[in-house]
Amino acid sequence: MARLVWLRGLSLVDTAAAAIAALALAGVAWSPKLVSTLAKATGTLEPVTVSVDIRQLQVADPETLLQSIRDEGSVKITIRNQPAGRVQLLNVLNLTPPLVAIQPDGRIVEAKDPNQSQRLYVRFLLKAEAESNASGIIFGGTKLKIGVPVDVEGRVFSFRGIVSGVTFP
Repeated sequence: MARLVWLRGLSLVDTAAAAIAALALAGVAWSPKLVSTLAKATGTLEPVTVSVDIRQLQVADPETLLQSIRDEGSVKITIRNQPAGRVQLLNVLNLTPPLVAIQPDGRIVEAKDPNQSQRLYVRFLLKAEAESNASGIIFGGTKLKIGVPVDVEGRVFSFRGIVSGVTFP
């Protein structure tokens, strides 16, 4: 009982302040930036290539946009509405499907669709440093798997797409 005498001197305000300080310390210890910094320091991060597919983009000048994205060289990425930082842009591919027609003699002819000249299907190839564990790849404190919604943002664009591939070199 003699040991607990000092507890009688604590007020409700002192207890609340101690609880807030403990929660703040726990928040700092579990922050994604601290976790990723520790992962970098310990060498557990590995390079990973991520493909992000974006469909049905409405763009006035597709070729100019694609060239400006390539010139930028890096993009901001947001995974499941959680900012994950900037990643290196390896390439941007135009995957807009052409019109395909089978001719009476059996030949297959492809042509650009004149009705969808302003709609793009684009694939971003991104290079990032991610942590790998038994449950998958963790990038920016968030699990990154095929099918996860991702926002890709640059200086003049912001697109929402889906992760279509994750590979380790």
